[in-house]
Amino acid sequence: MGEDGAVTSASQRPDGTTPVTRLIATDLDGTLLRDDKSVSDRTVAALAAAEEAGIEVFFVTGRPARWMDVVSDHVHGHGLAICANGAAVVDLHAGREFVQVRALPRSAARSVVEALREAAPGTSFAVEMTTGINYEPAYPPFFKDPGATVATAEKLLREDTDGSAAPVLKLLAHHAELAPDEFLELARSAAGAYASITRSSPTALLEISGHGVSKASTLALCCAERGISPDEVVAFGDMPNDVEMLSWAGTSYAMGNAHPAVIAAASGRTTANNEDGVAVVIERIVAEHLAGRQQGQI
Repeated sequence: MGEDGAVTSASQRPDGTTPVTRLIATDLDGTLLRDDKSVSDRTVAALAAAEEAGIEVFFVTGRPARWMDVVSDHVHGHGLAICANGAAVVDLHAGREFVQVRALPRSAARSVVEALREAAPGTSFAVEMTTGINYEPAYPPFFKDPGATVATAEKLLREDTDGSAAPVLKLLAHHAELAPDEFLELARSAAGAYASITRSSPTALLEISGHGVSKASTLALCCAERGISPDEVVAFGDMPNDVEMLSWAGTSYAMGNAHPAVIAAASGRTTANNEDGVAVVIERIVAEHLAGRQQGQI
């Protein structure tokens, strides 16, 4: 896609007016962040301008809280971020403190492991908890944690008799041979009754959360607490784990580099992440917001 000229318009109400934006929800990797995981100067300025205009910004990501340093300096106002695909709301102003946790029950996680071992032999697992990540010996060395426990998923997911086990945020499942979308479809068919299953990696790596837990459902809870309706939300994303959020938001944009399912779910398109596609749209939103305020419409 080209630069500004390729951005499609936002959704409008039946009367032809554009809803007032009160909250911007954006994914990080492949969306707000460039491929080198940086936040461009243009994007930093756009985020600050949105906050200055009174528009709340929420980072909504599959990342765990411990990987949020890349954007922690750019969270204004509320300081909150939605992490782990909706499993946690984190206060980045308070050292990544967990404000809300929507855990994956260990019994459900064990059922998913059993179903995927049968449906997709060769699957390896990792378990993301509030205390960090643990994984099986065969799990690929994406971001190995020297402090992690290495054991079978069945052992990692055992219930403690005293109930003190750390909450499970996500179960991760990797397959070395299946295509990413093929693995996702297979897993949803085999284990979708136990949990919510999605993906955001270019590899066959699935992210498995509690039933009904998604970026969309947690964002909806945060918006409800603020009296913000879906029509007042603009969302951005690029991968299947963003689909529900983009479908829920009144206005949504697929990045120029987005997965086909994301393009189908979004109401508009913007430029790619490396072309500051989120900033392009935010700049327009802020300009419209300020113009409306001057005209007494906001």
